[in-house]
Amino acid sequence: MAGLGALIDALAAAGYRVVGPTVRDSAIVLDELRSVADLPSGWGVTTAPGSYRLHRRADPMVFAHSAGPQAWKRFLHPSRQQLWSTAADGTYQPAEPDPSRYALLGVRGCDLAAIRVLDGVLARSRPYARRRRDLFVIGVNCTEPGGVCFCASMHTGPEVGAGYDLALTEQVDERGHRFVVEVGTSEGAKILSSLDTAAATDAEIGPARRAVADAAGKMGREMPAGDLRTLLRDARESAHWDDVAGRCLTCGNCTMVCPTCFCTTTEDLTDLAGDHTERWERWSSCFELDFSYVHGGSVRTSGASRYRQWLTHKLSSWHDQFGGSGCVGCGRCVAWCPVGIDITEEVARLGERTDG
Repeated sequence: MAGLGALIDALAAAGYRVVGPTVRDSAIVLDELRSVADLPSGWGVTTAPGSYRLHRRADPMVFAHSAGPQAWKRFLHPSRQQLWSTAADGTYQPAEPDPSRYALLGVRGCDLAAIRVLDGVLARSRPYARRRRDLFVIGVNCTEPGGVCFCASMHTGPEVGAGYDLALTEQVDERGHRFVVEVGTSEGAKILSSLDTAAATDAEIGPARRAVADAAGKMGREMPAGDLRTLLRDARESAHWDDVAGRCLTCGNCTMVCPTCFCTTTEDLTDLAGDHTERWERWSSCFELDFSYVHGGSVRTSGASRYRQWLTHKLSSWHDQFGGSGCVGCGRCVAWCPVGIDITEEVARLGERTDG
């Protein structure tokens, strides 16, 4: 843990705001870390459809927990941000950019894949591009997936893929608590060189790799194999959408916790005197009734049509727009759905109805 604390200190000294997992409000959330003591040492989570619970572990591991309610996108694509303002004389003032340079500590394979997805979606957004350019990523190879995880079947984990500056594999055994580190970039090498480290031995590298490989077989869920892109396209008129609508609350929780959902809307605000106006951007959801509002009415008025839009876009039409799937298998939408709707089960049932 001393080495991890030194890493946090080195990143802070390099001008980064270090963000990572910490315990708050009965969940493991993402927040700025002041020291290694803020990390969730000895905490794990138990997840199931519609359920998320913290539990105490018998060891001091800090990354042995699956995805919490917050995704890393909030630091790249904030939930609410000002775009511009005007004064009474019509003077236009663009919003001041956030000068923060973030270092994200503890990014799992699924979430790093989600950042790569957002790169393809939001690359032309200047605020996103600036935050992304200044980002430092410390990935964490997952060794203990949760009950709603299915990243292995989406080919996004448990091992972190491309895009990290440093990647950690955590180990606790009779020899102590340590991290095997892999370097992904020159900036990562620079930060690591400022720390007191030792070359990993084969006796340390081998168990670390096996633990990550074994995690692929411990997933709590699995997305059905096959051509999901075509399945969802051909299931447009399936009666199963009405079955889902009978359970779905159209609350939008799944889109809020999803690490790749990116939709926004804009709001114009003015003071009572009308002398000052601001335009703000905030996250929006395709489950909102007015999300599809066009020329006096909403296109998707039923819960069935809104759930169909979300799932079909995520797994099918996303391929046409952005060249890949919009789902990374983190399982957040399953855990944080109030009625426990499971995206993997719904796709499987759509396949059964189509086959039938």
